[in-house]
Amino acid sequence: MRIHILGAPGAGVTTLGRQLAEHLNIPRFDTDDYHWFTDDPLPYRRRRNPDHRRKLLSADLEAHDSWVLSGSLCGWGDCYIPLFDRVIWLWLPADVRVARIHERERARYGPDRITPGGDLHSVFEKFIAWAAAYDDPGGHIRSREAELEWLGRLECPVYRYEEQVTAEMIVGLYGMNRVH
Repeated sequence: MRIHILGAPGAGVTTLGRQLAEHLNIPRFDTDDYHWFTDDPLPYRRRRNPDHRRKLLSADLEAHDSWVLSGSLCGWGDCYIPLFDRVIWLWLPADVRVARIHERERARYGPDRITPGGDLHSVFEKFIAWAAAYDDPGGHIRSREAELEWLGRLECPVYRYEEQVTAEMIVGLYGMNRVH
């Protein structure tokens, strides 16, 4: 079972990926861990080049027969399209997503780091603006428009959700069983 989950920032892609992988007892990988240098003290500032991302991700995916991959590959990961058994795309309204991101980032980094004067404030503000613009048409590599176009090129089943879903709902709908 090779499942890819992507969608709007703040729509629950990482959370669903984590829940589904745990439920199915298979490894989960997140594209952010390949896209960004994750050991930086100030996160999300340095991107890996696409070849480096693909090398790291390929090694992890090839080491397992089954996995869940959460996060977007648009713009750098088309080579993985033939690997997917199914793809899940998530979307929620921008106001809901932005509120969830605010809550998540406060919990992750603490309010002092993301508010004005905090060391992550400018990164956080840029991320919020980008996340809120996901639904805006035109030119962004990672946007609703670009991801829906990308989904249209897939040859595996694609499931689109525009409401919050849980791992239990996905497992129940599609009869996925745990891998032992």
